[in-house]
Amino acid sequence: MDETKLVQNLVAKSEPTFQYLVETYQKQILNTCLGFVPNIHDAEDITQEVFIEVYRSIEQFKQDSKLSTWMYRIAVSKSLEHIRYKKSQKRKAFFKSLIGLDEKESMLQVDKFNHPGIELENKERAKVLYEHIDKLSTNQRIAFTLHKVEGLSHQEISKIMDNSIGAVESLIFRAKGNLKKSLKIYYEKKMI
Repeated sequence: MDETKLVQNLVAKSEPTFQYLVETYQKQILNTCLGFVPNIHDAEDITQEVFIEVYRSIEQFKQDSKLSTWMYRIAVSKSLEHIRYKKSQKRKAFFKSLIGLDEKESMLQVDKFNHPGIELENKERAKVLYEHIDKLSTNQRIAFTLHKVEGLSHQEISKIMDNSIGAVESLIFRAKGNLKKSLKIYYEKKMI
């Protein structure tokens, strides 16, 4: 099915077309979400949110880019919203623990870390890597994750981020450099 017809059917709220869209893009969107939110259950929830958003707002899709590019933008946006929400919950729990309220909520658990798309020697190294990726600036994190985790080209990332290819290349280069420095410091401190 060509993209114009696909979009027309989605605007008409065709259930078979929407099902086709989900079946076609579900793995890609899930992997994108996992690149930002390395917990399979959270990433699955965000993926559902992405498809709900696509269904609700398909009329707003201008077709000035590919449908998949628009969906990637939504996935990145929803993933970043989730991260901000989790961080605010973590801060609230921390402050509650300082004043002695509900100690069970004091910290989020990181032990359920899971990302099947990345093969590292062990979960601890993956956890450390994601913690350091999370410290990158938002734009560096987006560009780096889309390129290194999702395997998207610089051109695809430039469309998703609405940046020039040169800006994307620069973001990825700086992200690699910042990660290298950050991880080097981390492992040097661990050796002491």
